[in-house]
Amino acid sequence: MPGGTWQTLPGPAGPLMVHVSGGAPATSAPAGPAAASAAAGPASAVVLVHDFPLEEQSAGRTGRSLPVLADRLAAESGWRVIAGCLRGVGGSAGDFSLCGWLEDLAALAGHAAGLAAGGGVWMVGFGVGGSLALCLAAADPRVRGVGCLGSPATLAGWGEEPEAMAGLARRVGVITSPGFPADLRRWAGEFGTLRPVVAAGSLEGRSVLVVQGAEDDDVPVSDARALAEAVGGRAELRVLPGAGHRLRADPRAMALLVGWLERQLP
Repeated sequence: MPGGTWQTLPGPAGPLMVHVSGGAPATSAPAGPAAASAAAGPASAVVLVHDFPLEEQSAGRTGRSLPVLADRLAAESGWRVIAGCLRGVGGSAGDFSLCGWLEDLAALAGHAAGLAAGGGVWMVGFGVGGSLALCLAAADPRVRGVGCLGSPATLAGWGEEPEAMAGLARRVGVITSPGFPADLRRWAGEFGTLRPVVAAGSLEGRSVLVVQGAEDDDVPVSDARALAEAVGGRAELRVLPGAGHRLRADPRAMALLVGWLERQLP
């Protein structure tokens, strides 16, 4: 299957960069209902979303490797796959805030729903991306399943030192606008407002995959267990011996993801 294409999608804070693989050729704007129904391709779609970047000035390249995974998933599982860069990452406009990322993820879900030709939407997130996918799914019934890979159960600790967190965001490049955030306390408060483990508790009946590296130095295994326990019986928890936080590079994690997606299709 040929690779997908990069395009821009209108987002709450400006254009978002997305890469669509599988199905009919992508367009530069969300398809309307009639166009989506007429489009050839899968009747379901999955959205891939990146983690928070941690390396110096890495925001520009974060998410840019997702298309390789998107093409693979589209080829091996038969899905239409949308790999998205949230604000401040990989060419997407805007500056990082946690609720802002959730808004962008909702825009990606809406785009996926338009491309899914009446089918469902699944979300797959790495790290913080998976945590936010759980929060979105709790509020959006279009999301029928969530895959979390190395995702924290809580983000409250990120906001305990607002100046330090904002400084990190600037160093990695997800905040570039002078004077942002205008209200540092409110910006930091969002980390405690969004609670992934609570959101997970409202997803019983929907399919959830939780993959965790046993040697993850950033997210403890206890977080993965907490997320799976909150979801209940439909959760699949897989802890990979010897794996760290970068599960996208672990072939075992990717095989688990492909298998899980294949089981979601009718």
